[in-house]
Order: sequence, then structure tokens, then C-alpha cells
Amino acid sequence: MTASLDLHDLARALPNAPGVYTFHGEGDAPLYIGKSVRIRARVLDHLRSPDEARLTALTRRFSFERTAGDIGAQLLEAQQVKLQQPLFNKRLRRNRRLCTITLSDGCPEIVNVHDAGDSASYGLYPSRYAAIERLRELADDHLLCYGALGIERLPAGKACFRHALRRCSGVCCGLESEDDHRHRLLAALVERHVEAWPYRGAIGIVERSEDMRQIHVVRNWSYLGSVENKRAALRLVKPTPAFDLDGYKILVRPLLSRSVEVINLSPEHALG
Repeated sequence: MTASLDLHDLARALPNAPGVYTFHGEGDAPLYIGKSVRIRARVLDHLRSPDEARLTALTRRFSFERTAGDIGAQLLEAQQVKLQQPLFNKRLRRNRRLCTITLSDGCPEIVNVHDAGDSASYGLYPSRYAAIERLRELADDHLLCYGALGIERLPAGKACFRHALRRCSGVCCGLESEDDHRHRLLAALVERHVEAWPYRGAIGIVERSEDMRQIHVVRNWSYLGSVENKRAALRLVKPTPAFDLDGYKILVRPLLSRSVEVINLSPEHALG
């Protein structure tokens, strides 16, 4: 029997249920980590794809971890890819020191996303330079002033150079009020709004399937693990985990739309 047929046999033994799967190579090294609501079908899809022939050729076995549903699978996949850094995973990467834009007295400030606290923040950027470039784009699109945005220094008592080119509406020389400029800046930023963590502390997201019930523990958009009951969930709670971009992308819509069941794990609810 060929190695390819052996892999198909191993794949057919996987559960056709939600969870995370791993392709292992020589020495049991993780080659690829993925998630699916039907693990068996998804792994067989990999094996049938000509584009993934190199992955298949290097694979020696599969492992899996069941979850109660898709949210748990997404959270676990993102966590394990960052922890194990498999050779073939390129989409999910180790957390970076992300920057965001906040407003202080109506003026933009670029801060580390972990330092934004409860302030409204706008956009997630891999560096300070990327955030400044975004402000430049907004200024060019909305006739905002580089000087008022803190991108360039304004000459004392003079309008900015871009105003002479009719690319600034004139807040720098009194042709536009500071309030009007701030309102236009806010309107431009709103489409890149980053939602603040909407709870006082940690929460548990309850997910169920026919044969499983899990509580996914999350705080500050950061996934801390999944357990079966509230007592175990409380043991996973950390004081101030770092903001996690993957967790934010996975959870922002279901949490804000209240389409998931939530258990409050903050201290005042610990005995609830």
C-alpha cells in the first residue's frame, strides 16, 4: 500500500465534527494546522488538492482536537498556529506590536494598541509608520491638514504648503474652524473603528454541539482556553492579557451582535 493511500486511510479515521487538525512530519514536527466544522472532510480535501502535494508528501500522521463548534475551532487554531509556528501556515502569525490611532482633545495620537485602554481607537497597524501613512491617506482624501494632524510642523503664522495646492481646507489659516476639522477627521476615521473590549473583565462564551459543551474563556479579545464548566473557566482568568488581533477578528461580530451565549467571569460574578 502506498504512503498516499495510508494517509487517506488515516484521514478517514478522523471525526467528521468541529475541531482543529494538525499535519505532522518527520519527528512529529507540525507542518500545518487548520480548523473545520468537519475535520475528516477537510483533511481529505487537502489530500486531493494538487496544490498541496508537497504538504502531503511530507506528512506522516494527523492529530486533532475536538471543539464544540466553529468559534472554538477558530480560536484554538489561531492560538496553536502562534504557539507552534508550523512550516506551511502563513495566514496566522505571531502577535505583532500593533499600533492604533486614538484622539486626544480631537487630535490624533498613535499608540501601542495595548496602551489604548478604554479610549476609542481607529484601525490596527503593524507599525507607527503605517499608522502615519494612513493619516496621510485620510488627509489627502478629505482635505485635512497635515499640520493639524501632527504629521508635519506648521510654519508660524502661515498656512501649510498643501493649502496653497488646495489640498487642505484651511484650518491652519483660519478658513475652517478647528471643530469642523475635528468632526471631518472623526467621520473619516469611523470606518476604521476598533471596538473596545465591551466587558469589565473576562467572559466565557458557551458553545454546544450534540456531544460537547465548552466554555471559551476570553478577555481583552485574547483567548485563554476552553473548559467544560464555570469553575474550571475561573481558573483560566488572567488579570490583563495582551490584545490579540486574531481573537478580535473572530469575536467582534458575534459578541457585539450578541449572537452567542456569554457567562460573566469577572470577580463579582465568580460565585454566580
